[in-house]
Amino acid sequence: MPTDIYVALARDMFIATLKLGGPLLAVALVVGTVVGILQAVTQVQEMTLTFVPKIVAMGLTVLVCGSWMLRSLAGFTEELLRRIPEYVR
Repeated sequence: MPTDIYVALARDMFIATLKLGGPLLAVALVVGTVVGILQAVTQVQEMTLTFVPKIVAMGLTVLVCGSWMLRSLAGFTEELLRRIPEYVR
């Protein structure tokens, strides 16, 4: 049944999106919360103070998790290409 294939494809794409974006979003959330607490405690309301630590943390996260993210995306793409005959039917 074609709808089962579409549902499975949508589920797999959603899981791949969560796997790839999850670490980056989690790091941004934690760094933003810590910086926000520090700003509230020190009463320093500088916009660059929130931006720079997030950029640095995101860069470090990509350096640490980048190879895993790339392998995960390549695996998803290979599986997607392998299943093309099922999707065409």
